[in-house]
Amino acid sequence: MKPKVVIIDTGCANIASVRFAIQRLGYDVTLSRQPEEILAADKLFLPGVGTASEAMHNLKQRQLVELIQRLEQPVLGICLGMQLMGRRSQEHGQQAQQAVDCLGLVNGDVQRMQTRDLPLPHMGWNTVTAQQGNPLFAGIDANEYFYFVHSFAIPVADYTIAECDYGQPFSAAIQQGNYYGVQFHPERSSKVGAKLIDNFLKL
Repeated sequence: MKPKVVIIDTGCANIASVRFAIQRLGYDVTLSRQPEEILAADKLFLPGVGTASEAMHNLKQRQLVELIQRLEQPVLGICLGMQLMGRRSQEHGQQAQQAVDCLGLVNGDVQRMQTRDLPLPHMGWNTVTAQQGNPLFAGIDANEYFYFVHSFAIPVADYTIAECDYGQPFSAAIQQGNYYGVQFHPERSSKVGAKLIDNFLKL
């Protein structure tokens, strides 16, 4: 029996490509902000685009912050969705003038990337070095290319399960218990991205 898959409706994500990537693997998927549907899911996706301040504002308005913090099933944050799993973010946009409190699921802060002479945003294909044996990267070769679009990142620490380098190393993927996050866009990363999504859905 296939798992019940829900994309959490954050109000700040273009979910069409994520939804299509999941459906292409043969899974049904629902977009929802309803607590009962989210809690009943077997697998959850937390996508996001825009700024952390706007995303957290939306999550608070929809009363989803505490709900996400107490989930027990596997959750995959994508791009901004991964960054929201940190403690706080420097990416405040126009709605705040200081660091934004995030979900606090991993003990790391989201920082603007220090890339030396490399341009921001970090946009395009880059290699990812994953932790050996992590099930999210099962069957994915070392130093595979994934697609990135971002200017902020979570530093490498004990929650890091994959690294990338763009002027400095940063967390390309993180895990804390049932919470997983990827800074890249697996839904835009061709066959290797589809493999990662499939791995997550089979956890």
